[in-house]
Amino acid sequence: MAPRLTSNPSLSVAPEPLTRDAFAPFGTAVYSPLPRDFSSPPSSVSSLTPHDPAPVLANQNSALKYSSISPLLNEYPDRCPSGKASSGRMTMFSCFPRSLRTVQSSSRSSAVFDVRILERHPFTTQTFTPIDLSSQTRAGDHEEPFFLVVVAPTLKGTTTTAKTTNGDTVTVQDPPDLSRLRAFVARGGQAVTYGVGTWHAPMVVLGPRRVDFVVVQFGNGVDEEDCQEVEFGEGVVVDLGGRGSGSARL
Repeated sequence: MAPRLTSNPSLSVAPEPLTRDAFAPFGTAVYSPLPRDFSSPPSSVSSLTPHDPAPVLANQNSALKYSSISPLLNEYPDRCPSGKASSGRMTMFSCFPRSLRTVQSSSRSSAVFDVRILERHPFTTQTFTPIDLSSQTRAGDHEEPFFLVVVAPTLKGTTTTAKTTNGDTVTVQDPPDLSRLRAFVARGGQAVTYGVGTWHAPMVVLGPRRVDFVVVQFGNGVDEEDCQEVEFGEGVVVDLGGRGSGSARL
């Protein structure tokens, strides 16, 4: 079990759309630079809107290749204390819809997601790519799920205290800066790469069905080097506004 921070943070954040610029402090947002209705290969890449990285024609000029679109970093060899060798991992996470809590106030009723835990991978990037998920808010007669990407920067060079389930006090190195926690709404057609050491919530799927993600990262099998976690009590929430509206339409 993750240790629980002895501080009792309390904050509410509103989610924002996932864009490259907004997410850049935490990692990389990945999505196509082409309009959805762009369905024929161009005769020349010079006719396209400039993009970094610049595309090249590929696959007998039937495709555009953008490389590299997101970092794939392995810092285990230079930084991990154990010195144990790491390797690339491709896994699948089948993420089921999370429950929201309703908060009543004098002016409105809001659906909120309680952020109770953050984790980070101190020596590797981690990329989540959804499969079988439309980029549209609806697929036929059904509402499509979306996912929340909840992140916080690291307070590098600092420590804080936490309690284990046994009641022992432990020191957390480089804890999350909860005062700068942010949340992003992402949909099909978008992937995220968490930067090395970025604190983030476990994937949060909201909607009528599960979403499967292909996940790419490095690991060496040493638990405390592959993943570090902290918990906290009730008080850190993502406010989605009125149920069935707000961020679900971003």
